[in-house]
Amino acid sequence: MQSSDIISTVEFNHTGELLATGDKGGRVVIFQREPESKNEPYNQGEYNVYSTFQSHEPEFDYLKSLEIEEKINKIKWLPQQNAAHSLLSTNDKTIKLWKITERDKRPEGYNLKDEEGKLKDLSTVTSLQVPVLKPMDLMVEVTPRRIFANGHTYHVNSISVNSDCETYMSADDLRINLWHLAITDRSFNIVDIKPANMEDLTEVITASEFHPHHCNLFVYSSSKGSLRLCDMRASALCDKHSKLYEEPEDPSNRSFFSEIISSVSDVKFSHSGRYMLTRDYLTVKVWDLNMETKPVETYQVHDYLRSKLCSLYENDCIFDKFECAWNGSDSVIMTGAYNNFFRMFDRNTKRDVTLEASRESSKPRAILKPRRVCVGGKRRKDDISVDSLDFTKKILHTAWHPTENIIAIAATNNLYIFQDKVNSEMH
Repeated sequence: MQSSDIISTVEFNHTGELLATGDKGGRVVIFQREPESKNEPYNQGEYNVYSTFQSHEPEFDYLKSLEIEEKINKIKWLPQQNAAHSLLSTNDKTIKLWKITERDKRPEGYNLKDEEGKLKDLSTVTSLQVPVLKPMDLMVEVTPRRIFANGHTYHVNSISVNSDCETYMSADDLRINLWHLAITDRSFNIVDIKPANMEDLTEVITASEFHPHHCNLFVYSSSKGSLRLCDMRASALCDKHSKLYEEPEDPSNRSFFSEIISSVSDVKFSHSGRYMLTRDYLTVKVWDLNMETKPVETYQVHDYLRSKLCSLYENDCIFDKFECAWNGSDSVIMTGAYNNFFRMFDRNTKRDVTLEASRESSKPRAILKPRRVCVGGKRRKDDISVDSLDFTKKILHTAWHPTENIIAIAATNNLYIFQDKVNSEMH
């Protein structure tokens, strides 16, 4: 396996018909869902490769003597306005807007050009003809429409398209910028947490997202485990947040690792806009926008790792950034773990399940068997011991279809798509 093939982001479009992945080699692969066919009901909804293109190339910043990786950090689809699709992709520094169009006809019978496109000898043109459109094999064309560069000094960790469909924001470690989709040469700085003296730096921005319905609201999370909800109507520079969501730490649990494991690696608004979902190293939490003091729900993702934090710190796994996702009705949440496990939590029944993304489970119509990790001596037949977990196999990136029970799971260089019966264990 080449490291350039490692998937670094996964994103469904607004209808769920298209699914995009970005990888460490700067490539974007778009999958399209096949229409259902009456003869082969089992092939319903399969995703096949629709288009592949190189989005970013490695660059070198000569002023800072820094290599800029081509790795795609995030992809965001724009709501579809016409027959074409559009998406934003970003590496550490540069955001690009791509347009994806289909062509299945080509014009033939030009007056001044021959079939190869060369200019005809004008003396041979004796009559005018009307060019006609002839069918051709479907071609998917991907064209770069805009390049938003030079907006960030630090590494871009998230982009989010506003519900006004005209603006989007990009966040790095210390600043968040607001861009207009039509203007590439300037952005508006809406959050800046950089201290005058960098030695006073106590936290960094880890993720940010616009509210799904209110174009003036956005949230950003920090490495200290807090969330700040900002209102762009209140002031142009949103350094003073409207609401701060923070859970006071239990002093009895305090340890050397407390701050590292409380860092929020992902934040997602629910589709309803009422809740926020956050992921830190050991838990996922659901916050109600109307309650700042503590989350309304906390789910343990892999509590059995608490005793392993020392070795996870030594092998740098403790800094892994796991993402989280809501299902279409906001009733189930999903996040990844180690050993190619991913976890689902049903908010209504409070049941949870651990599933594994593996080649065995990805055979068509295979049913995913729940997995269990055991700590200590007593073990059931299929249990896996916490000491035999593979920490090199981690599911950091997941996505849920906006309306159906279809999920996409990135396990290093493999993309798994499970559908329908995936959470029959849950319901």
